[in-house]
Amino acid sequence: MQRKTDQQRGLARLFGDVANKTSLLAGRASTFAIASAIVTIWAVTGPLSGYSDTWQLVINTGTTIVTFLMVFLIQNSQNRDGAAIQVKLDELIRTSAAHNSFVGIEHLTDEELEDIRTKCEARATAEKAGEKSVRRTGEKAREAADQAVG
Repeated sequence: MQRKTDQQRGLARLFGDVANKTSLLAGRASTFAIASAIVTIWAVTGPLSGYSDTWQLVINTGTTIVTFLMVFLIQNSQNRDGAAIQVKLDELIRTSAAHNSFVGIEHLTDEELEDIRTKCEARATAEKAGEKSVRRTGEKAREAADQAVG
């Protein structure tokens, strides 16, 4: 049983490494230039092949395969990035004056998250109103002090 877990872990690590490297390569300007060159060559060969069905099938098949594979690689990258950001945010919350009850809320339902968002927005609005009130009180106190002194 342990061997299977190690094997699965190794396979996941291999997939993660391949996904990382492929994502890095796919995002380079040189990769875009190569892809553009392939499309240009394909377009130029259209008149030479009489715009045949095979000519169209080549680009359709190629783009479908690349798109299909890239969906999984991009999703893997986004999942890892999202998890890493969540861990960082959780650690910031844990070590700050923020509410530790927010740690792990990404596992709640959409309705539960919306309820928390509404409560947070209401608290923020109340805090803004409180800050304005304190500012007005401070201004009145300064005016009263200025009148008393001079």
